[in-house]
Amino acid sequence: MSYGRLKRLFETVERVMATVEQSRESKPTDEPRERILLSAGREFAERGYDAATIRDICAAAGANVAAVNYYFGDKQRLYIESVKHAHESRARQLPLPEWGAGVPADQRLHDFVHNLLERMLGLGQPPWQVQLMMREVLQPTAACRELVEDYIRPHFAILLAILDELVAGSLPEAELRRVALSIIGQCFLYRAAGDVVAMLVPAGEIDACHAPQAIADHVTRFSLAALGAAAPLVAKNKLFSS
Repeated sequence: MSYGRLKRLFETVERVMATVEQSRESKPTDEPRERILLSAGREFAERGYDAATIRDICAAAGANVAAVNYYFGDKQRLYIESVKHAHESRARQLPLPEWGAGVPADQRLHDFVHNLLERMLGLGQPPWQVQLMMREVLQPTAACRELVEDYIRPHFAILLAILDELVAGSLPEAELRRVALSIIGQCFLYRAAGDVVAMLVPAGEIDACHAPQAIADHVTRFSLAALGAAAPLVAKNKLFSS
């Protein structure tokens, strides 16, 4: 399958998910707060914080304008809660694995990276949720601070613990954090610059090497090799070519 066909498939999945999500969200609910949050998330994602209006949000939610003040206090708090709501929805859809005792650290690293990629790439996620979270990461507001403290930092701590186990506590904390950020950066590239990647890499190579599972395999191997916890990539490639 060419990259163009793969991309069209992903876009079709996103459109179907958007239709399903809109159908599910349009069902009557007795909870005005939930309706407002869903409406606000879509409005903020499509129009941005400044252009989105409380009046339009409430009209789409079938709620009184005064409900925003009652449930959230003001527009800024509504925005923060809508960003957190989008992230919570994604976390429920794709939770981290629950590792039992004895699962080796290299397997946990691979699982963590694969989960991170699935969340970042947003396949099967309503497009407005992806758009809203990307907007917040690239142009952070007060919502980003709460997102980091409530959700991202705990996941970052899990990654640090896995890496620390892999190196048997031999790296200083500052270096361990740099390694963790490098791993996250490798994954984030595909979310933030996926179209650029597609321009740089031949279509056949995209299909073979840059699907989420293949990316997770590579990032894990690359990181383990860098930490001295696996054979160097050069040795692995020589083995494959022999």
